[in-house]
Amino acid sequence: MNYDQEKDYQMFIIKVGLKVGYYRRLANMTQEQLSEYSGMSLNFISQLEGPSAPFVPSLKSLFKISRVLGVPVSKLVDVEND
Repeated sequence: MNYDQEKDYQMFIIKVGLKVGYYRRLANMTQEQLSEYSGMSLNFISQLEGPSAPFVPSLKSLFKISRVLGVPVSKLVDVEND
């Protein structure tokens, strides 16, 4: 992967995390609640939403999160239509 591709990939992952945070807040949910309802650790949710370092969630994790938030997983990964 060249530098530009790596940079694009990292930006994509950051945007996915920011989308998770957006839909979590839209659902009036705290990170703690999302953690509890999804069965994932608070540290996982915090790292996922944090824009400082790209944290790559599995598709299984994204599906769990999308179910808890009540949005299709496609909404979390559609970073082109913000």
